[in-house]
Amino acid sequence: MEKVVTFGEVLMRIAPLGNKKLKQSNQLEYYFGGTEANVAISLSQLGNATQHVTAISNDFVGDAAKSYLQKFGVDTSAILDSKHPLGLYFLEVGAVMRSSTIAYNRSQTAFSNIDPKEIDWHKIFENCTWFHWTGITPALSYNTYQALKEALKIANEKGITISADPAYRSNLWNYEKNAFETLNELVSMSNIFIGGPNEINELLTTTFAHTKEGFVAGSKLLINEHPAIKKVFDKTRISINANWHKIRARMWNGSEYAQTDELEITHIIDRIGTGDAYAAGLIHGLLHYDDIMALEFANAACAIKHTIEGDANLVTEKEILNMIQGNLSGRIVR
Repeated sequence: MEKVVTFGEVLMRIAPLGNKKLKQSNQLEYYFGGTEANVAISLSQLGNATQHVTAISNDFVGDAAKSYLQKFGVDTSAILDSKHPLGLYFLEVGAVMRSSTIAYNRSQTAFSNIDPKEIDWHKIFENCTWFHWTGITPALSYNTYQALKEALKIANEKGITISADPAYRSNLWNYEKNAFETLNELVSMSNIFIGGPNEINELLTTTFAHTKEGFVAGSKLLINEHPAIKKVFDKTRISINANWHKIRARMWNGSEYAQTDELEITHIIDRIGTGDAYAAGLIHGLLHYDDIMALEFANAACAIKHTIEGDANLVTEKEILNMIQGNLSGRIVR
């Protein structure tokens, strides 16, 4: 069984029920999530061995977060306890022309105060095939940046495949490191790039268009600037309104361009975590299939996550393959 390691903050998501605004409601529901943890949970549901590395609060909230990961088969043995609180975010779910809105509370959290010296990456990476990171992790603090850089160094020494989702969040970078210099440094230590012209333009200060030609040209320049990157995978989205989206995936693998058919989601149940579902589907696909099938698998995984409440994609490989084979009717399976 393939083992994938992820590294990032676990958050508690707090939201009013349904599509209410916070000021309308005195009832709230919560889910645990966090970009990298969502990827680990999804990969576990797809049949892969997973381990998530993070720090959580040393209280009943942290215990609940750890139990949540364990429930879905994620190895939590490397998670550190902390005297600092678990990060959280508040979500108001939009509808039709009203967008969903998020407010984060992730300053001075357990994860942002993680001690890099307490993480034994050599032990964690035993029998590991793949390591996944996102740009949210180095944005949170100098400590998380140091820990991630050390992980990338050791993963490279061990020949582990590394996927990077550089996800720039301007409001998170509040310490002395320059965001784009840092992200370029970390991307240069990675092999699979999850992003398109937006992310490439941010990293390389370019102006590539979102067309096929712009994506291919940007991917070629990215690989030229960062030779460790071998393949680039992108997800495009057209939003008709908050509940109706169309998505498509595309890739440049160093020699070939490919794109999927468009999948239309007309009644979105939960928009959160769909990018994480794409990343998990892609990683699973690249571990088990060829590039073209991996692309199809990632797009289908992203699409079906829109129907799942909560942050993580709790579907099986069989369900995703069923979609790829054209079964989009939603009829009851008996």
